[in-house]
Amino acid sequence: MSAAVERSTPEPAPEPTVVVDDLHRSYGTGPAAVHALRGVSFTAHRGELVAIVGRSGSGKTTLLNIVAGLESADAGRVSVAGTDVTALDEDGRDGLRRQGVAMILQGFGLVEELTAAENVGLPLRLQRWRPARRERRVATLLGLVGLEGHAAHRPDELSGGQMQRVAVARALAASPTLLIADEPTGQLDTDTGLAVMALIRGVVEAEGMTALLSTHDPVMIALADRVLHLEDGRLTGD
Repeated sequence: MSAAVERSTPEPAPEPTVVVDDLHRSYGTGPAAVHALRGVSFTAHRGELVAIVGRSGSGKTTLLNIVAGLESADAGRVSVAGTDVTALDEDGRDGLRRQGVAMILQGFGLVEELTAAENVGLPLRLQRWRPARRERRVATLLGLVGLEGHAAHRPDELSGGQMQRVAVARALAASPTLLIADEPTGQLDTDTGLAVMALIRGVVEAEGMTALLSTHDPVMIALADRVLHLEDGRLTGD
């Protein structure tokens, strides 16, 4: 008699954190219309850092804004952690950014009247974290970005590199599922930019989040798991 061979069923592959399917976005109408995105499709998984590269005007910022729910697409679909972003109303998109999607903007986006610690803790206040828990998280993050000695400083008392580090810490405060950064090192000197890039790379690995970054920085590109090339609103390479 032949013994039955027991076969293990392979575990299904995890669902992507980000799904972008046939995304289109234009500005204006008629012959003067600018086609920012022309049928862009890709996926990104948990723990993956994806760099989006392309010349100015290639559609990078438009793509990131639509994934974050800051802009609407003309056609196509975006899903983040199973939520159809393109189907959400304005309140739904605001909720998504409070709970699961964090952004690092080129202009830092810090509140001038608040200290570094207060800026970092702002997302946690919106989520109604208890003060003691919030303060512990803020202290941890400021230590992570090397600014533990600047907690009481306001943005006008910080250098550009320090403000960018505060912006990174704030983006990471609520442990987002997805981190989106538009040229996160574009206004930084080489050494500071390298430190910020290494920080983002380390946090993606340590906290298992997904990151989408637009960049021209060759070091950031080298640190990415994948590189998407955008040209005239189309993906030309992965």
